[in-house]
Amino acid sequence: MGRVKLSMDDMALIARFEQITGAAAVDIIRDDDGERIIVVVRPKQLGKAIGKGGINVRAASDAFGRPVDVVEMAETVEEFVKNALAPARVEAVKIIEHRDGNKVASVTVKTDDRGIAIGRDGRNVARARILVKRHFDLNNVVIA
Repeated sequence: MGRVKLSMDDMALIARFEQITGAAAVDIIRDDDGERIIVVVRPKQLGKAIGKGGINVRAASDAFGRPVDVVEMAETVEEFVKNALAPARVEAVKIIEHRDGNKVASVTVKTDDRGIAIGRDGRNVARARILVKRHFDLNNVVIA
């Protein structure tokens, strides 16, 4: 698992997120392409981060002035990919290492959830790519 370096601005955003939601965050990413903020929370903190009926994550979105995506951290890259693609039901995650050294997560999802995994304009799979690159040094995530 890669060590993530956080800037002072990142730490301030995490502190603000934690203050709003009460959930412990380990990473925050400003995704300017997706015009959103992605927050990675500690295991078992996802429910607290979202809040009843989504109240906490909505309050964080209002405070930051852009949508906030919340993903739960995991010990293994396979579990992390599943979390990053939630709520899509992931059937399998296979890590493939190519000869050139590139590592790719090949993900199989339930047929009905393929659109959810990819997301509108590829937003959900893009979120998974950003996160696994940053936390597990994988080069890509593909929906098989």
